Amino acid sequence: MISKLVIENVKHRPMRSMLSILLIGVPVTLILTLVGLSQGIIEESAKRSRGVGADIIVRAPGTSMLSFSGAPLPEELVPMLAKWPHVKLATGTMNHGAGGLLEIVTGIDVDAFNKMSGGFTFLEGHTFERPDDIVIDQYYARQRKVHAGDTTELLNRPWHVAGVVAPGKLSRIFLPIKILQDLTANRNRISQVYLKVDDPKNIPLVVSSLKSKLGDEYPIMPMEQLISLTSVDNVPGLRPFINVIVGIAVIIAFAVVCLSMYMAVLQRTREIGILKSLGASKWFILQIILAEALFLGFGGTALGILLSFATRALLAVFVPASLPQAIVPEWWPIAGLIAVGAALLGGLYPGLTAARQDPIEALAYE
Repeated sequence: MISKLVIENVKHRPMRSMLSILLIGVPVTLILTLVGLSQGIIEESAKRSRGVGADIIVRAPGTSMLSFSGAPLPEELVPMLAKWPHVKLATGTMNHGAGGLLEIVTGIDVDAFNKMSGGFTFLEGHTFERPDDIVIDQYYARQRKVHAGDTTELLNRPWHVAGVVAPGKLSRIFLPIKILQDLTANRNRISQVYLKVDDPKNIPLVVSSLKSKLGDEYPIMPMEQLISLTSVDNVPGLRPFINVIVGIAVIIAFAVVCLSMYMAVLQRTREIGILKSLGASKWFILQIILAEALFLGFGGTALGILLSFATRALLAVFVPASLPQAIVPEWWPIAGLIAVGAALLGGLYPGLTAARQDPIEALAYE
């Protein structure tokens, strides 16, 4: 009986129902998109870290593993570490902000990097040949709409795109390390050193010996440990930001449903009066309002999930390098509970208002 009344009420006012579902779906989309972006960026970062092929990373004292730019280490550290017991390969890299959202240009020693990572997989073009050559990955090329042989603006100067490579190795934008050092006035300075050991069993031994020699203040750790630390909770400010978005979503869903249900109660005053005159209890009237709020909450959740796929598709077209979005199904029930809970809270006051109506006054309502 209640479900039939709810369906008829929704069908009788389709525009109001669709707008309510849409407005509930928007905050659900915001939650899923933000969580998807966080997860996508972290997963992409982990994938690129693994693509280096290193076993250990060495950073400068006082730097965080989430520091993306700067060159605090002396380059002479690389040959010293290359001679360390059980170290097979060592290569230093330098990171520098490229000016765009999460855009980092990485300077590499091509020969050493190729030995450690296995080399680039070129989709277009070739490696560095000219002083103004730059190598970019497939996603960055798509975002900038450039191909091998084109010119792109970076670091306030034009660069010749020498090659486009498959993504997944350290960075999206590459320059020879000497050129990047000269360009940024960091000659003989690097951001970190990557080490590859002769046997994975020796990784703890090498880390321990390096810390005893260089000091515990150096962030030295196995790459797998670094990757395991790359999470939402380890990115400063990200978890509070997600919580703020969730709070906004609750407020929006609550306000939308409260307003929608309150207007519905005013529009159905005579209908409610007829039901009460036929013997309907206050609880029965409240159930009708809450059931419709529940329907709107579920509808908004379903729409929000669908829209999250749409946002991922749009981001993949326009900013695939800067904002990779993952689909996170484990957040669907969380977003759904948030939307449905807010919808039920929003329908509670209009439902109580309807339940308290006097049937005589309701029947006389024009």
